[in-house]
Amino acid sequence: MINKLIDKIQKTNAPIVVGLDPMMNYIPKHIQEKAFAEYGETLEGAAEAIWQYNKGIVDATYDLIPAVKPQIAMYEQFGIPGMIAYKKTVDYCKSKDLVVIGDIKRGDIGSTSAAYAVGHLGKVQVGNKKYAGFDEDFATVNPYLGSDGVNPFIDICKEENKGLFILVKTSNPSSGEFQDRLIDGRPLYEWVGEKVAQWGQEHMGKEYSYIGAVVGATYPEMGKVLRKIMPKTFILVPGYGAQGGKGADLVHFFNEDGLGAIVNSSRGIIAAYKQEKYAAFGEEGYADASRQAVKDMIEDISGALNNR
Repeated sequence: MINKLIDKIQKTNAPIVVGLDPMMNYIPKHIQEKAFAEYGETLEGAAEAIWQYNKGIVDATYDLIPAVKPQIAMYEQFGIPGMIAYKKTVDYCKSKDLVVIGDIKRGDIGSTSAAYAVGHLGKVQVGNKKYAGFDEDFATVNPYLGSDGVNPFIDICKEENKGLFILVKTSNPSSGEFQDRLIDGRPLYEWVGEKVAQWGQEHMGKEYSYIGAVVGATYPEMGKVLRKIMPKTFILVPGYGAQGGKGADLVHFFNEDGLGAIVNSSRGIIAAYKQEKYAAFGEEGYADASRQAVKDMIEDISGALNNR
């Protein structure tokens, strides 16, 4: 799957991923009203609004981008109907030949970790048959519990030819409370980065490992160090746009081949119509606003890479 992701990045010339992280206050009134007219102001109504909102954005952007990253918490908050909307979103994106990164941030051990891995990346045994649960292409994983929590995911990835993005240095302001702590003179995130590179050696694609890393755009100098520590690791870079990251901040996340990183933007794209820059599109044109935001992001990042 890492090979497919790289192929799609090269074909689109867009090392970006759209974060499908819907919030009800992002969804235009006409979509909400239609969903509520059919299902009422219920969890089912909210889930229908989310699904239709996502579908509009995907339809407007799928030809420009290689991948999407739905954040499962934004769906879980609406209970079972929300999870159905999540699954419909995953399936629809895959029908458009997009690579789907399930942003699930799971982290447990033993049979629990294996069950998470099977549910999201593998196939579960039911009698004499096997079924894919959510069937994402990649999943995000929290490595805090060590190899016991990560290895079950790697095992499933090998079986299914899928991949992971493991949290190494996250984009949030308080990430340093633990991740920057010095251990034998080096910050924890460097030790985690080294371990990710080791795990990655067990599951290599053509040029890059199926085992990637998450490193926030808000810490470009740390990204520069981690790029050297993990030369064969693809880096998922959150924090672009709404969290302050810009194209010029991101060049060190990429290798000299122009690959090695994929940059995420969530509300900066899916709620673009709410920004002054794209206000002319209006609520009805929210998907067209998202398409223009994708084009602008591609131009920003491509320009930065070309000028480095």
